[in-house]
Amino acid sequence: TALDEVVKLNFHGTVLPSQVFGTAMVGADEAARTRSIVNVSSLAAHRALTRVVGYGAAKAAVENLTRWLAVELAPRGIRANAVSGGVVDTGALEHFPNKDEMLRSVERTPAGRWGKPGDVAGAAVFFASSASDFVTGTALPVDGGYSSFMA
Repeated sequence: TALDEVVKLNFHGTVLPSQVFGTAMVGADEAARTRSIVNVSSLAAHRALTRVVGYGAAKAAVENLTRWLAVELAPRGIRANAVSGGVVDTGALEHFPNKDEMLRSVERTPAGRWGKPGDVAGAAVFFASSASDFVTGTALPVDGGYSSFMA
């Protein structure tokens, strides 16, 4: 079904690489070890967006997986975090079934615009860098203040 495909892409597509890379990181020697897993989530994990329940549920599962990875891997010096993007102008918005809701979202975003791919990438770079060495198990909203405003 369509729901199965959405969950397969958005949750299983995160679980499998997390398992592979997490195992490789644990097995790597200290000097070569990559110390960060950065998953991609979405504002949909925290908000009930119409007609995308499977997507939101899958992204909520990604955030729970991220917390679990953080707890399991932190004793080995490996961090796990997620970037939770708001509406990001990637061209994929054309495929969302609730296009009108997405178009109205910019009006409810304190920053007054949709995100850009670089906004999300910057947060991912932060999580991958040593600047976040003491941060693990969190999902950072990158949404122009949307989640704060609508809380």
